[in-house]
Parts: sequence; structure tokens; C-alpha cells
Amino acid sequence: MITIVDYGAGNLTSVKWAVEELGFEVEVTADPLRILGAAKVIFPGVGAAGQAMEELAKRGLIESIRAVVAKGTPFLGICLGMQILFDWSDEDGGIKCLGLLAGKVKRFDFGSNLAQLKVPHMGWNQVRQTGLEASGLWQGIGNESNFYFVHSFYCEPVDKALVIGETEYGGVFTAAVQQKNVIATQFHPEKSGRVGLRFLQNFCQGDYGGRFTR
Repeated sequence: MITIVDYGAGNLTSVKWAVEELGFEVEVTADPLRILGAAKVIFPGVGAAGQAMEELAKRGLIESIRAVVAKGTPFLGICLGMQILFDWSDEDGGIKCLGLLAGKVKRFDFGSNLAQLKVPHMGWNQVRQTGLEASGLWQGIGNESNFYFVHSFYCEPVDKALVIGETEYGGVFTAAVQQKNVIATQFHPEKSGRVGLRFLQNFCQGDYGGRFTR
């Protein structure tokens, strides 16, 4: 069973449909016990970091997410679901996040390039694959394939070895990371057509277990 964490994010249905289209059994739930018992977990998100963390706390999901990650369950965070895996986000005046991945989340700041580049970064952009030896997530996906992005903030991991995908927008930023069983993407695979579905398929089929340590 692929379990999608329900914390009120707006794109839960589109992620569910994408996984179902691939032929996998999937559920959307806010039940901490169902999340803890899942074979794999997807943590999608849109919106703001402060509201997301507030909703996770209200629903009693913070500790269950930390626990399911710690026991080695394959875990995929998408967009805002990627950003709040890190220690800290500059959004909403500064928000303490889940602290599962070391690093922080910053707003795009292009300096003199601001007039040419808009925030949010929205639309299709190329993802340059890195860490190919360590990850099978790119199997069947050509390097520098286009994925769909919608975001104003980007993740800056402390350990650059976690980065498995990079994108250029006023500079290079992290598009995807993997640390053992924890995988996260700034792009939306569920909105990225054939290549996005293949990325989801690789996650749903792959063996990304292994006890997580921070």
C-alpha cells in the first residue's frame, strides 16, 4: 500500500490519481497508525511552510512522520513536502521544520537578475541528474528532462552529496535529494507528464529501505 499523508495540502488528489494510474494501491490518510504501517509514504504539499507545520501538529502527524522515516520506510516528499523535511525555512518570517534533513530553505533572490526572472519559479524546467550511481530513481528518464515546478523557495542541503538533481533558475538550485530511504523533489512529478510518472513508478517499485539516521 502506498500511503499519502493528508495534512490539508491541495494537490493530494492529483498525486493519488497519478499513483493509481501506475497500477498501485494507494490511500490518503491523516491516521498516524496507518502512516506508520505503510509500505511506502508520499508526502506532497502546496502552500506555506508555517501553515503546513501547524496542520501537521494539529493532526498529530509530526512524530509519526519522524517515526516512519526512522524505521526505514521509503518516503517521498514533493515540493513543500520536500522543503519542510529540512531544519528551517525562511518562509513566513522563519519556521522551524521537521529537521529530518540538514539544511535550510531560502527564497529566490536574483539580485540584478530579478527584472528578468519572476518569483515564483513556475513552469517546465530541465533537471540535471547527479548521483546516478546511488539512485535508481532516474531509471528510464533522460538526463536534463523537463519537469514541472511551482515554488518561490528552494532547499539548500548542508551535505551536497544528498543532491540527485539540480535545476538552473538564476543560479543552480537543488531539484531532488536522497538520503537512504528519504527522497524528495522540488518539482511535481504528478504534473510532469510521462517523465514524472516514470519517476513515481521508480519510487513505487524501487527498494529504498534502510534505517534512516540524521
